[in-house]
Amino acid sequence: MAERSLDLGALQSLLERVRDLKVACVGDLMLDRYVYGEVSRISPEAPIPVLRARRTVAMPGGVGNVARNVAALGGLARLGAVAGNDAAGAELTELIAAEARIEDALIRPEAAATIVKTRFVAAGQQLLRLDDEVAPHSGYGDKDVFQGAGAILLSDYAKGVVDDDTIEAALWAGTEYGAPVIVDPKGRDFARYGAVDVIKPNASELAGATGLPTETDEQVEAALAALLDATTAKAVIVTRAGKGMTLAKRGGGVVHFPGRAREVFDVSGAGDTCLAALGLALGAGATLEQAVQFAILASGVVVGKSGTAVVTPAELIEAEMSQHAALAQSKVTPLDELADQVEAWKRQGLKVGFTNGCFDILHRGHVAYLAQARSWCDRLVVALNTDASVRRLKGEGRPVNDLDSRAAVIGGLASVDRVTAFDDPTPIALIQRLKPDVLIKGADYTKDKVVGAAEVESWGGEVRLADFADGYSTTKTIEKMTGEQA
Repeated sequence: MAERSLDLGALQSLLERVRDLKVACVGDLMLDRYVYGEVSRISPEAPIPVLRARRTVAMPGGVGNVARNVAALGGLARLGAVAGNDAAGAELTELIAAEARIEDALIRPEAAATIVKTRFVAAGQQLLRLDDEVAPHSGYGDKDVFQGAGAILLSDYAKGVVDDDTIEAALWAGTEYGAPVIVDPKGRDFARYGAVDVIKPNASELAGATGLPTETDEQVEAALAALLDATTAKAVIVTRAGKGMTLAKRGGGVVHFPGRAREVFDVSGAGDTCLAALGLALGAGATLEQAVQFAILASGVVVGKSGTAVVTPAELIEAEMSQHAALAQSKVTPLDELADQVEAWKRQGLKVGFTNGCFDILHRGHVAYLAQARSWCDRLVVALNTDASVRRLKGEGRPVNDLDSRAAVIGGLASVDRVTAFDDPTPIALIQRLKPDVLIKGADYTKDKVVGAAEVESWGGEVRLADFADGYSTTKTIEKMTGEQA
């Protein structure tokens, strides 16, 4: 199982790299309309709800929504698609013209009709979707859309735009410009897409293309192997709704990425967001694994919105920070639960380390100290003095940050695996209960002055003294702050 997400620094770096990346978005375009209203009665004519319409919202759907997501995330989208020479096509053209970061490369044949999907919504639930479409479009034909692209996205809704000629042109451009080609497929014949860099079906589409079940991890792995055998694609990424995503690389292994627990409001367009995020990340030089993590984060945000929505860099950073805070809080563990966890780690053959302190105002010295402590063990437990205990040790006015705040900050460090607290003058009771394999204190101590040293060595453990970075301490930080304020 892969790591849950990019860390905050990696996310910010990736968002900087995707900015102004040119992305060719080619595929089936449609006009998405949402009619929002209220239902308070059943029709006397038939047993159906009566929707009293309050407002109507229209936006580009299909590949248009892919382009909108590319633009919202900071990329420059060139939208290649077919719209009808009709009122809906004119409306689509106006909507796209209003998007500053989308370049219109539409063609509007005289005989073509615009695809319109109208959804009727009340109380956050779709009551009905009305599709207005005639015959499929016959290809796209403008190969200039791919020129100079940093990434190429093919959004196939089986409406005729992503034909063999379009696929061939995309593959040629991908080789010519060094751009990854990612396709969101439809139908059963995925081999028709050729040697694209990534095919991105959902679990249902993967099952339809292979004739294999895709409920469990093992079933998905088998279906992915069959798909790679049947196609020349370099990789397949299957989206699995709440189960996350799974990546299979040709000649490589399979990696399962867990989803994010979020309230799902509307899944409309989530696949478009995923495609846009994958293309931007890969075009910016991310690995496939990083691109999947980026796409999971983006898709998780967009399903919490209403309608065919987009996600912005600020929303991704906020979501990652919230996830980071939740992860940090999950590390704060009561003693009984912590004792069980430590015992479980030991049964797995893991070396457990223990250190303690006030850790009031986190500074560079603390971070370096905890990183060194973690390098001496497989799992690190940090015990924090309670607020009352800190006052007894440091005097009135301390701690500056209360226990909950200190625990959240310490828990946010990658070097720390669990955080707990103690109110006694020393942590000896904790040490005797947890029986750590490594006891760590700062190098300002000598081993004979370390509380619990004899006990840890009595059960075969070791005592290590970690270096402190010179010039850094909470007391000095407070003195500097109060001095500057005076």
